[in-house]
Amino acid sequence: MNRRPRLLATVALGAVTALVLTGCGGGGGDSADNDKIAGADTGGEASASPSTSASEAAGRPKIELPSDITYTFDWPKTGDEDKDAVLSDSEQSIKAVDLAIANQDALDKAYLFYYEGEAAAATQEFIQKYVDNKARTTGAYRFYDPVVAVDDDGTASLSYCEDQGKAYVKYIETNKINKTEVTAKSYVVYNTSLKKNAQGVWEIQKILSQSGSAKCQP
Repeated sequence: MNRRPRLLATVALGAVTALVLTGCGGGGGDSADNDKIAGADTGGEASASPSTSASEAAGRPKIELPSDITYTFDWPKTGDEDKDAVLSDSEQSIKAVDLAIANQDALDKAYLFYYEGEAAAATQEFIQKYVDNKARTTGAYRFYDPVVAVDDDGTASLSYCEDQGKAYVKYIETNKINKTEVTAKSYVVYNTSLKKNAQGVWEIQKILSQSGSAKCQP
């Protein structure tokens, strides 16, 4: 996806640094600029987001992120139980990836709770790039304009936008923050496919992204 700010000049970290997530967990296809997502993001503030009280159900991991990472989820409840569960689990999956990055652990259990198969493998590779560069995310992320649909076969789709104009890379050893200017590529659209597992958790099956999306720009 292009969720992450640039890690290095030669390593563009979108939500999944140019990883092609396919199969039952990752992207599945190419985005306009070949940036793929594996879900991720931060923890701090949430506004108008689905209740996360369900996060403790079904053994969902507790996610606590550094205080310098904040997020806003502008996707209020729909009134539909299944759709709201998709939104809630998707929110947690985003945070879980940033938690793994903050923990510098490419096999962190929290994100593996929400990703499976090729999606998990692609996400692991994405997180490992941060670990290898001793870097993590910082700043503020905003998610908005969600469109969710749930099918009778236990699958769902979710598309949404992200504004990462105030999100940056922070190098752990020096505490240096790589601040970048806001451009069209700061606005990213995501399209995800999910499936409910036996424990009732909506797992990421496929997710793609496109940076510079006109749909998501203000």
